[in-house]
Amino acid sequence: MRFELTVKALAPDLKVIAPWREWDIKSREDAIDYAEAHQIPLRITRETNYSKDKNLWHLSHEGLDLEDPANAPDYEKILEMGVSPQAAPNEPSFVTIGFERGIPVALDGEKLDGVTLISRLNELGGKNGIGILDLVENRLVGMKSRGVYETPGGAILYHAHDALETICLDKETAHYKQSVALKYADLVYNGQWYTPLREALDAFVDATQSTVTGEVELMLYKGNITNRGLTSPYSLYDVDMASFGESEYNHADAAGFINLFGLPVEIAARQRRLLEQ
Repeated sequence: MRFELTVKALAPDLKVIAPWREWDIKSREDAIDYAEAHQIPLRITRETNYSKDKNLWHLSHEGLDLEDPANAPDYEKILEMGVSPQAAPNEPSFVTIGFERGIPVALDGEKLDGVTLISRLNELGGKNGIGILDLVENRLVGMKSRGVYETPGGAILYHAHDALETICLDKETAHYKQSVALKYADLVYNGQWYTPLREALDAFVDATQSTVTGEVELMLYKGNITNRGLTSPYSLYDVDMASFGESEYNHADAAGFINLFGLPVEIAARQRRLLEQ
């Protein structure tokens, strides 16, 4: 689906030949039979015949015992990018990630290109049991599908970026961006990358990232990611205003705000009381 929509967008005159749809291959077992008959080497057996997709960002596992959501995944058997939280070291790892305009650019102060940065986080996260997700997803056609995903570096980056945004984005922008993220995910999942809407949403997200610059220090321990510190030259966090001690914030100002903000609630309550009489 995604590959073919991309072909339609970039080379609409190309004809797509999809053996799975056009030949007599109806299952993964048929595909193995075909490979064996034509002496095509395989890295799997019929017993380890999980459907897997791997790239720099993640590795997915589907099929066999995972098709039944009642079955617990055998992580010791299927994991490739890391270990289970139970098998992770008893000592935590620490990492500081630097961002510029929302883009990760450094690890522990060392400037890195994107591929190297993600590769290192994959290694660091994998050994600490980070980024293992067992989920049931809703496919485009409506059916549900269960899979186990390994995304060690991606999980760390997502957590760090989200944490940095908490001090760099105002409330309304942060909340609206969450709704945009859901729609953006649908577009990508459904193969609609080359669409005007995706480009328009990119423009919005790019604007929100203009101040998302700073560093995030994290602790990684047995599948958990814990914040240790956030810093940014664009931080909206005012320590004086947020303090529980004496500050410039005048608590008496809240009285009028509460009266105005709560006016609809008060009116509705008065109306209910009248109806009950």
